[in-house]
Amino acid sequence: MQSIDRYLARLIAVPLISTLVIAAMLLVLDRMLRLFDFVATEGGPVSVVWKMLANLLPEYLGLGIPIGLMLGILLAFRRLATTSELDVLRGVGMSYGRLLRVPYMYTLVLAALNLAIVGYVQPKARYAYEGLRFELRSGALGASIKVGEFTNLGDKMTLRIEQSLEDGHRLNGIFVHATPIAGTSVSVTAASGQFLRTDDPDVIIFRLTNGTLVHDAPDFVAPRVLTFTSHDLPIDLPRFESFRPRGERNLERTLPELAVMGHDRGETQQVRDTSRSAFHFRVVEVATMFLLPLLALALGIPPKRSTSALGVFLSIVMIVTYHKINQYAEAVGGLGRIDPLIALWVPFLLLAALIGWMYYQIAYVPGGQPIGALERVFGKLASAIARRLPGRRRREATA
Repeated sequence: MQSIDRYLARLIAVPLISTLVIAAMLLVLDRMLRLFDFVATEGGPVSVVWKMLANLLPEYLGLGIPIGLMLGILLAFRRLATTSELDVLRGVGMSYGRLLRVPYMYTLVLAALNLAIVGYVQPKARYAYEGLRFELRSGALGASIKVGEFTNLGDKMTLRIEQSLEDGHRLNGIFVHATPIAGTSVSVTAASGQFLRTDDPDVIIFRLTNGTLVHDAPDFVAPRVLTFTSHDLPIDLPRFESFRPRGERNLERTLPELAVMGHDRGETQQVRDTSRSAFHFRVVEVATMFLLPLLALALGIPPKRSTSALGVFLSIVMIVTYHKINQYAEAVGGLGRIDPLIALWVPFLLLAALIGWMYYQIAYVPGGQPIGALERVFGKLASAIARRLPGRRRREATA
């Protein structure tokens, strides 16, 4: 029996890991293009894109793990059924309940992992992602200096750089105009320069080479002109507004925080409703994972003498549709129209009843096949479409 368990574990592991990797790559690639465009527009460093994607990964895994678990178990049972190995296992006395032991081991581990992700990791990662967006927009990531453009550093300095080399370590074609005191101005042009750190985090040194400095003030008869080979220009970094504290949005609150706020009488009714809705949404999404092995078994075993992949298609449709229903129920519960407990757990109970019926049909009804009728309908539809194809008609005419 242990050898069969190991064999089944290998069958599940390959499609499960493959689905997780592919789903994560597709979601990341879709967001990556938008992030590159956003960072390029804001003038930020490319490295921040990878940080933002890393903070979005927990959000993608929250949906990717259930789908990966579902397809991993489904494809494993489908392979057993199409190669007649399932008939052999059933013939030696292994029940469907016994065959589900290994899938439920996977489910326990992945459900615990998903609970940790959606309950603790995802809220903090989402806050870090929003923080990076804020810093990009405010220029706190060095995004305010753009090559070839006039850039304002605070209210008293304008800077323009013609060329940036060696990842910004060497700058050419520099123009600086500053008004440190009302009525006075300092204008500098230099062939090259570089930024240097100081002990003061709010001040940096701009070391300029081979340039001219023009200093003008109201009490000067004429502007003073200085030609230099090396000149250190201190620059006061602009002070940026601090990012808001974590927890202003439900996406950024952990499960314990949502539970506390959902029953805090000091909060408004709207805050309590939205917090309870977010809490029940995350919990019900994790609880749904314990129904997936039963659903995968019911959809993964096609009717006899059939190799249709209809069950794979239906499984994805059911999981995604149920996820969207939960999102709608969370929104309705947050508005206070329906109690969040009812809005989110009634669909769960209905789904559990449907999956329970499907499992009962496949496991305990002789010849039972919960999607047998759909298989026949889709088979007839496919045959009708095939008969109408031009190539098929030509072959029949030739015959």
